[in-house]
Amino acid sequence: MTMVQMAEWEWPEEVRFLIATPLSHAAAAFVVPTLQSGGAFVALQGFTPDLFFDAIEKHKITSTFLVPVMIYPLLDHPRATTADLSSLETLFYGASPMSPARLKEGVEKWGQIFFQCFGQSEAPMALTHLKKKEHDLSKPERFASCGRPSPWVHLALLGDDNQPVADGEAGEICVRAPLVMEGYNGLPEQTAEALAGGWLHTGDVGRFDGEGFLHIVDRKKDMIVTGGFNVFPREIEDVISAHPAVAQVAVIGVPDERWGEAVKAVVILRPGHEGSEALAAELQAAVKDAKGSVQSPKSVDFVGSIPLSALGKPDKKALRKQFWGDQARGVN
Repeated sequence: MTMVQMAEWEWPEEVRFLIATPLSHAAAAFVVPTLQSGGAFVALQGFTPDLFFDAIEKHKITSTFLVPVMIYPLLDHPRATTADLSSLETLFYGASPMSPARLKEGVEKWGQIFFQCFGQSEAPMALTHLKKKEHDLSKPERFASCGRPSPWVHLALLGDDNQPVADGEAGEICVRAPLVMEGYNGLPEQTAEALAGGWLHTGDVGRFDGEGFLHIVDRKKDMIVTGGFNVFPREIEDVISAHPAVAQVAVIGVPDERWGEAVKAVVILRPGHEGSEALAAELQAAVKDAKGSVQSPKSVDFVGSIPLSALGKPDKKALRKQFWGDQARGVN
């Protein structure tokens, strides 16, 4: 990962890096290349637009990393056009897809300082990247892509048969690279599934455009990415289904302007129970207590039925479609 970062990523000549995201998240991945560049970093103790803009101005920050959910309030803040950001040369962003419209707005306000990276914990940060000059206002369709594959990364779009899909078609993004994990610790079955056929199966579905830019269009697995954090529905469903009023629950990600994707719980109640704001709040609190605030559903819908697959399992694809509609991509 660090080799790709140093060789391909667009670092300022003098690196003064602002750590604005948690060190337990992607921010720590920038410490080593910053030090290898002979640079320095400043770590914020929290994140607000004012703290961010103050740090840029005070320390003449030249680069930083943000997730989209942090960029949006910065763009909407009055200081977006008045703060002195002249020192900021590279704004790395990633961890979740960014709204193309908001990205275009960012380039219009701050210039071509944006650099996107795409990866996952199993193959971190550097699978593809969209360089600064590729954030081209004359090519707005490119703002929905995550760039081109990095050197040392062999990336293919595979079908369910583990074979490449036809040109222009969507397939699961699968990779072979030195930065791919050896496996999940103590989980041989999950490791074998993730690395089937000698490829890391990312669970993201993508397609290449005519210029070789990768577009993520859907998610093969149920995982939700909200505010740049991964949320696994099964863990939330286990908490909610333990409530005595709940007969069945399905947790999905739905589009959200602020978080990209928001966690929604769709609940069927047991006979004799009725849905209410109080019960929804109780379920949300139970998840927050058990799993933390990121996993807690932003909304709870009480319904009479949940779509089922031919095998009688909750059909989350059909359920998600009710909220995503005909959008060009099923991830945010």
